[in-house]
Amino acid sequence: MKNKIYFLLFVFLFVGNYFSQTLKPTDKLALLMGEVTNFKKKPLPKETILLVNTTTKAVITVTTDAGGKFEALVPVNATYSLKYKNFTSNVDYTQMQVPADKNATYDVSIQIDPPKEFILDNVYFDTGKSTLKPTSFKALNDLVEILKIKNTMSVEIQGHTDNVGTEESNNKLSQERAEAVKKYLESKGIEASRVTAKGYGPTMPIADNSNEAGKAKNRRTSLKVIKE
Repeated sequence: MKNKIYFLLFVFLFVGNYFSQTLKPTDKLALLMGEVTNFKKKPLPKETILLVNTTTKAVITVTTDAGGKFEALVPVNATYSLKYKNFTSNVDYTQMQVPADKNATYDVSIQIDPPKEFILDNVYFDTGKSTLKPTSFKALNDLVEILKIKNTMSVEIQGHTDNVGTEESNNKLSQERAEAVKKYLESKGIEASRVTAKGYGPTMPIADNSNEAGKAKNRRTSLKVIKE
């Protein structure tokens, strides 16, 4: 079950130096000085950006500071795939090329619109139960990583079902599944006060319950940002 959420992102790469740098470029390493904002120009702190060398596949990971800024040294004469770290996945947005200039500094401006609600792909339970399948752990561990970086964020874990069975049983199952995810996050060090669990049963469908494909989409676990 794939969640279709689209972000808009613009990257501007140009020679300059309008940030106060702490790293220094070399003959082989260019200095990228970046700023990440939303579309209202508000700086976004604690956002994780990945630069993946398209040839070597080496990954450079940076996290923005309180002002939404970051610095990174990257090998020159290379093309990088720019990714934004989502709650449970890395989303590939665009590519940027770093020329073979010596001792070069480049300013990178990134605009993104992070989601406030998100379906947790690859979170699965045993049929009719609230027991998490081991295949869910990677996605949940990625979520833990984000929540540890964004350590002021509070979220609601939401459980949803299709319309098969009674409303009472579906409400109970969805609540237990949401609580199972909350418990897993807590076991990995996320404070209980930052996570609430709510089961919505079949009351918030995103697809037609009259066919199996629609029912599968409605059986989901989602996340809603309560406080950033």
